[in-house]
Amino acid sequence: MAVELNHIIVPARDKHASAAFLAGVLGVEVGTAWGPFVPLALSNGVTLDFLDAERFHPQHCAFQLSEPEFDAAVARIRAAELPYWADPFHRQPSAVADRFGGRAVYFDDPAGHNMEILTPAPKPS
Repeated sequence: MAVELNHIIVPARDKHASAAFLAGVLGVEVGTAWGPFVPLALSNGVTLDFLDAERFHPQHCAFQLSEPEFDAAVARIRAAELPYWADPFHRQPSAVADRFGGRAVYFDDPAGHNMEILTPAPKPS
C-alpha cells in the first residue's frame, strides 16, 4: 500500500466559521460535521478536519488550484474585501506573487492560520 495523507486536524476558535470561510474562498462545500470535527474535503481525498480549540499555534496551509480556480478564488477574496498578500510574511499587500511562472496569494483565516493558494509552475523542459 502506498502512503497517502488522509487528513489534517485544523484547530480553530470556531470550527464552523473557519470551515465555512475556507470553503467560500476555495469554492468547495463544507462536509457534514461528525464527532468534534467539521470536515472540508479536497479533490485529492485529503480532508481538513476543523476542531474547536482554545489555544493553538497558527499553521500554514497551501492549496494548489488550476488557473481558472485561482482566478475565481482571488475574485472571491477581493469581493469580500479580505486582506491578502503576495508573500507569507505579509509584506506585499494586495498583490499576487509571480513565482517561476506560477502565481500565489496568502491570506489569514478567522483563526489566524496563514493560508496560501497557488497555481502550479510550468515544469522545465
